[in-house]
Amino acid sequence: MPSFQKGFTLLELLVVISLMALATAGISLSLRDSGEQQLEREAQRLATLLESARAQARTNGSLVTWRPVGQGFRFEGLPKHVTMPTQWLQAVVQVQPVTPLVLGPEPLIPAQSITLSLSQSSLAPLRIATDGLRPFTVQTTSP
Repeated sequence: MPSFQKGFTLLELLVVISLMALATAGISLSLRDSGEQQLEREAQRLATLLESARAQARTNGSLVTWRPVGQGFRFEGLPKHVTMPTQWLQAVVQVQPVTPLVLGPEPLIPAQSITLSLSQSSLAPLRIATDGLRPFTVQTTSP
């Protein structure tokens, strides 16, 4: 009479472990971004948009300004054929100070900065700044 061993083979165990690893990876990727990542994404996006508008101002020789409005922002002075986003990716972004930024047309602009934060969040705000010569960059602020 043949004897059968009870238990799992190594191959069966490896298949189960790999399925668990795939499920864990899928769940972690499907989870929402943390507030810190959302704020970083907003800041990087805005710095890129500001530099793009600054380049447009120099190219067209026109005065371009960026102004926060309500739950979004507005670029003023761009040519009609140039369209820029006007909304935040997240609706809870706050800007300080709410003064406009001057982006051109001169290659050298005044040193400027704004601070982005998420409303009702204890996260450290991020600062987007330029010294007037270098591009806008994202900087962390001290709490």
